[in-house]
Amino acid sequence: MRKGEQNILIRALREPAVMSGLDAGQWSGLLRLARLAALSGRLDWLARQSGVFDQLPARVRSQFTSARNFALGDQRQIRWEVRCLREVLAPRGIRITLLKGAAYLLAGCQTAHGRLCSDVDILVAGDDLARAEAELVAHGWEALKTDAYDDHYYRTWMHELPPLRHRERGMIVDIHHTILPPTSRYVLGGDVLLSRARPLGEDGLMALSEEDMAVHVIVHMMADGDLVGRLRELVDVDALLREFGARAEFWPRFMARAGELGVIRPVYYALRLSRQLLATPVPEAVLRGADQARPAWPVRVLMDRLAPAALTPQLPDKPGRLAGLAGLLLYIRAHWLRMPPLMLARHLARKALRRLSPAS
Repeated sequence: MRKGEQNILIRALREPAVMSGLDAGQWSGLLRLARLAALSGRLDWLARQSGVFDQLPARVRSQFTSARNFALGDQRQIRWEVRCLREVLAPRGIRITLLKGAAYLLAGCQTAHGRLCSDVDILVAGDDLARAEAELVAHGWEALKTDAYDDHYYRTWMHELPPLRHRERGMIVDIHHTILPPTSRYVLGGDVLLSRARPLGEDGLMALSEEDMAVHVIVHMMADGDLVGRLRELVDVDALLREFGARAEFWPRFMARAGELGVIRPVYYALRLSRQLLATPVPEAVLRGADQARPAWPVRVLMDRLAPAALTPQLPDKPGRLAGLAGLLLYIRAHWLRMPPLMLARHLARKALRRLSPAS
């Protein structure tokens, strides 16, 4: 690809109309990047919404249609798995609050269009956690993590139980009791989120409030990972804020909730990134409110360089010069946010020893 085309995916997401004027070389780069970022189905939806789909080359329309159909297949599986979960848990009085992709789909959010979703994430009350797991295991779900250390790590230090996979359907379910590890710098109690959950029209099935849904994807992206290859999460942020933010009353509720939960700093980063890369329409008053949490200028300048480099997918044969360094530094940052230094050192040492063990 020629210089500047590495970010062709960002351009297409930001301004879908540009897809009508791409040449063969640009399409080659865009399609490869979209597949790497799991965003081909999203580009299909954007092309259709912006009215340029019929102007695209025939081979591109064919690939986009395939991506669309693949995403629809994923979504049918998610709907069925949610139904199965509800049939097991709701009669036992266990309320299911859907998270991430399943929540976007069942709540009818626009970000679900063309979105791939390979598992189901649910949030249950802490008092229901053991009972929910026991009921699912009794009805065909099995633990994926059988190693004693991994099992202990999940149950002691993580915000979710070890993942379960249905023995026949193969679908994975993650049962959360909150949305960030309890050792994280940002502590979000699951009960606080459940207190504002809204019904989805079926008994026992809930979704987070609009403001909590936006907060969740933001803290998951900015405080629970290294950002590498996570452009799809920024697309979720952009889509949710565009949809919910179309109603002016959303923004004060969103910022008040972020302040109440103590996550203004991740919100500051996410709004800054989403505006920079995807031109998300965020009111100036909201940006000024988030600006109260901006870090010292050296950290701010560093994050302004590293985060976009890490988020933007890289072709293996055309890696960005900053991408590798950004990934390493943000990987360190992610672990620093997730757990205290001594615990982190023990955990990484244990993982390293396991990798070096001949039995592995």
